[in-house]
Amino acid sequence: MTETSIDRMIRVDQAGEYGATRIYAGQLAVMGNRAPHAGEIAAMARAEAVHKARFDAMMIERGVRPTALQPFWSIAGFALGAATALIGPKAAMACTAAVEEEIDKHYSDQLDELERAGDDPELTAMVAEFRDDEREHHAAAIAAGAESAPGYPLLSGAIRLGCRVAIRLAERI
Repeated sequence: MTETSIDRMIRVDQAGEYGATRIYAGQLAVMGNRAPHAGEIAAMARAEAVHKARFDAMMIERGVRPTALQPFWSIAGFALGAATALIGPKAAMACTAAVEEEIDKHYSDQLDELERAGDDPELTAMVAEFRDDEREHHAAAIAAGAESAPGYPLLSGAIRLGCRVAIRLAERI
């Protein structure tokens, strides 16, 4: 595996964790701390902030540049979070379920690549740990009624497509 592919992995993963923190910030700005599932969302937000901090540190250690799209992710993530929270608590959870489903797939694909190459045990362990956290977030969102959100199939599909596009852009830009 080339240094460039590792750099891309770190860059896109940090961007994704940053985007997740912004989604939760948007949701909590609308929902406050008393809405249904606000406590769960706040806990997930704290976990994503830890993930982001660990990727931030790895980027500094390894000299990996962040995506140039970071300002866009800030606005887009917050707007997505706020918009889904405005629809209602189940739509906010639908957003989490959709994002985490794509991130699970993304991290699993990365793990396959990292394990084949076997040359970056630190990144491999971090991605495996975070994937497990994202799976827990997905399960919590489903248990909280994500699939009962208005227009769930359309909402979920649109968010998942947006995630796939964001991943491809952050790898390159």
